[in-house]
Amino acid sequence: MTESFDHVIVGGGMTADAAAKAIHETTPDASVLIVSADVDAPYTRPALSKKLWTDPEYTEADNDLGTVSDSGAELRLRTLVESIDREARTVTTSDGDVIGYGALLLATGGSPTALDLPDDERVVYFRTAEDYRRLRSLSGSGRHVVVVGGSYIGTELAAALVQNDTRVTLVFPDDVLGGSVFPPSIASTFEKAFEEARVELARGRRVEGGTADDAGVHLRLDDGSTLDADAVVVGLGISVDDHLAADSGLATDDGIVVDEHLRTSDPNVFAAGDVASYPDAILGRRRVEHVDNAKSQGPVVGRNMTGADEVYDHTPYYYSKVFDISYEAVGTLDASLETVVDEKGGDRAVAYYLGDGGTVEGVLLWNVEEARDAAREIIAAGAVPRDELAGRI
Repeated sequence: MTESFDHVIVGGGMTADAAAKAIHETTPDASVLIVSADVDAPYTRPALSKKLWTDPEYTEADNDLGTVSDSGAELRLRTLVESIDREARTVTTSDGDVIGYGALLLATGGSPTALDLPDDERVVYFRTAEDYRRLRSLSGSGRHVVVVGGSYIGTELAAALVQNDTRVTLVFPDDVLGGSVFPPSIASTFEKAFEEARVELARGRRVEGGTADDAGVHLRLDDGSTLDADAVVVGLGISVDDHLAADSGLATDDGIVVDEHLRTSDPNVFAAGDVASYPDAILGRRRVEHVDNAKSQGPVVGRNMTGADEVYDHTPYYYSKVFDISYEAVGTLDASLETVVDEKGGDRAVAYYLGDGGTVEGVLLWNVEEARDAAREIIAAGAVPRDELAGRI
């Protein structure tokens, strides 16, 4: 062992930032090391597909979270942790350093889902601030960018690009944009917003492969058609990075399994953020990849690493903003479930997603603000008569 820290955090995202700051607030003299594969210090991830494209006064400097200055942590970028020795309580990095820890936090997140596309700088798997900068350099000036993926990240990127002098084609498998998530009436409204913004919609299609040459990137779709573009950005979600935990013998199941204190099967090792499979107080065990979860789990896990015994009992929400549409959601949004849509007027609506026995499994707040707690209460209440849902929010 070459060195040792009271707390070692693996991963350099928003969870790591929040945990490091909580550790510093609780035990100011404790030593903290953050090991991150990223090239940038922790930043606000949602802005990469939202505010950095739509607010000209908001810059990457504004997006920096100030982790080192606010937490006193040591930050090592461009560095991977390759293994954990839980008996010795050490981690070994890609630089060959063996680092001891008192408590270890795994906040490793995930890696973007890849396609059979060439390894070319004009193909961007969108995840990091570096990816944002590259996409910026490939867009604008009327260039053609194909966005692959019609869910959360893909739709945000398509909206961001088309508002920044870029011709956009959006490839997605649904017959209607958002059709696998939203009730039909809301999906229709969602799709119309993209049509009005002149995003070209390649409905019901998937990318099977592609090539690249001096003229651009050429995609092959599953219906036999092709698309030629100046660049391609892929937003198909992530594959969870739980292999480090699995290799060290920790329990994993679509993520690193933790208890209500965000502690793994090893009492000295914790996990939080995108990678953590945790027991939600309302919804049951799940893994959540959105910012509210990262920002909420980070402080709890940080304090627990210093000896607290807090229960993580927050049920997170997620949100998106495209054009003049803002929506928030709690729970499961799956259009294959029975849905009840409560139209509020003025392009506002609340949609309830019903599971077995009429239990509310998810709530969509469409242009409706300050209603997340009410949505949580309805989900926690269990079965609600269908005809009593309208007006509950």
